Amino acid sequence: MEQDQEFLEFVVKGLVDHPEDVKVDRTVDEMGVLLTLDVNAEDMGKIIGRSGNTAKAIRTLLRVVGMKNNSRVNLKINEPVGGLRSQEMSQAAAAEPALDAPASETQSDAAKSLDDAMADLKI
Repeated sequence: MEQDQEFLEFVVKGLVDHPEDVKVDRTVDEMGVLLTLDVNAEDMGKIIGRSGNTAKAIRTLLRVVGMKNNSRVNLKINEPVGGLRSQEMSQAAAAEPALDAPASETQSDAAKSLDDAMADLKI
């Protein structure tokens, strides 16, 4: 196992409640090293952090580890099955009505709304 992969596993396992579910895959291509992280759905918030700050910090540290080894290291965090984000997206999709109107009708409706708004502004 490479240093960058070991480092990522060490850091992530220290942050999560389910360290046994942490899985890191490492692939190398012409763009550099790609580490793909899988964690338990309940631990996703701990890895991402508030406003993504924890994930940004982990990525920064991985870049430093990569520089030490003369390689470019990128991190991809996989969305776990049953994660909150996938649930929110499916709920949002169910709540939105399907848009069956052709684009031309939608554009003409927008143009009418714009014309109405402009007419209201004229004094």
